[in-house]
Amino acid sequence: MIPDLVPSLLAWRPFIDPLDAHGTWYLLLLPLVFFISMVWKAVRLPSLESYWRQVLLMTAQGIVGMVALALTSYLLVQVYVRIASGG
Repeated sequence: MIPDLVPSLLAWRPFIDPLDAHGTWYLLLLPLVFFISMVWKAVRLPSLESYWRQVLLMTAQGIVGMVALALTSYLLVQVYVRIASGG
């Protein structure tokens, strides 16, 4: 029974030891948004004539949106909370 368990345990190893990307996690945003844009546009566009232009446009919109959310969160925490607390 134990030898049958070993291959299944080895298959789960990537989930036990995740990718050590704590210092550069933001670089994973680029391929994530790009591949999501590819799939979304492949499903939603009525024709694929302007497919890559639409994918790149949606990728840029997603990245700009994430940067805007990060900047807004930073300003909310660093500026507004200090003003609201009277500091």
